[in-house]
Amino acid sequence: MDVIETIKQQISENPVILFMKGSPNAPQCGFSMRASQAVMACGQRFAYVDVLSNPEIRAELPKYANWPTFPQLWVKGELIGGCDIITEMHEKGELKPLIDGAVA
Repeated sequence: MDVIETIKQQISENPVILFMKGSPNAPQCGFSMRASQAVMACGQRFAYVDVLSNPEIRAELPKYANWPTFPQLWVKGELIGGCDIITEMHEKGELKPLIDGAVA
């Protein structure tokens, strides 16, 4: 399976998936840390992909998503955005209902 097919499969099989540097419990950059904390605060299970240990995904996802940076949060197959958008949505109380609705 090529990398783009793998990315599409990960996005389609997981209602909430965070492509990040590191893991939620051991993020490898501040942006990934803030994003994963905001998603974890919503209280739902979510998938993640460590792009540092998956260099092919790290190289191809920005082209596929038309979004140059990490982290990237995808909910129900739709790119929500990166750290700033995730953090802002969390602070405004918009992230939890979005994630709750996706997981329900």
